[in-house]
Amino acid sequence: MAKQTVEVMVEGGKATAAPPLGPALGPTGMNIGQVVMEINKRTVTMAGMQIPVKVIIDTDSKTFTIEVGTPPTSALVKKEAGVEKGAGNPLQEKIADLMIEQIIKIAKTKEGDLLGNSLKMKVKEVIGTCNSMGILVEGLPGRDALKAVEAGKFDEEIRLERTELSAAERAHQEAEKKRLHEELEKRRAEFEVKAKAILAEMGTTEPKKTRTRMLDAGVPIKIVDELVPIEKEAPAAGGKGKK
Repeated sequence: MAKQTVEVMVEGGKATAAPPLGPALGPTGMNIGQVVMEINKRTVTMAGMQIPVKVIIDTDSKTFTIEVGTPPTSALVKKEAGVEKGAGNPLQEKIADLMIEQIIKIAKTKEGDLLGNSLKMKVKEVIGTCNSMGILVEGLPGRDALKAVEAGKFDEEIRLERTELSAAERAHQEAEKKRLHEELEKRRAEFEVKAKAILAEMGTTEPKKTRTRMLDAGVPIKIVDELVPIEKEAPAAGGKGKK
């Protein structure tokens, strides 16, 4: 009984016959529509996330089975935090705040893929991901949250494997996300004022110096790029330039 395995990443509940799935299944002779329907049925609860899926095909009987993996830790963090992407500058920008119960939930969901040999160690791995995305944990930056875990602050929640939030905790989380967003917008406005003052003083005749001055003043690179874009180098004489 010959087996063939097709491995793809699909969006939860939204697999289609388009690439990458359709072209991968085409040579197998399988009914692509049936495979797509089964994948979507199995992944509908993970809408909005990229899910690793294996389609294991019996090439003799033309039957198949589906194995659904878990989304990347970062995707689960974004889902719990209710954000579409992590912070552009996670060291300076904080975009959401997760409760320890949500961290435990993610750690349990990914426990087969994480390296830690205990739930506490897996929780620390998830917090590391949060830190790289600019997401607080219990109001703490990632490094401080890791120290709190080490100190045993959340030992009881981890021991009991708590994963649910109360309505009051969810309301608090939403309010905190709104506060962090407003704080980011305020900081951005302050940086824009600072950057525009430097631009008014130095102009754009020497963009490299103007950019350096802005960066030295702590202006985020995204704002610097918006106000003083990097000049593209002219192609060498007689050359075709880069495409």
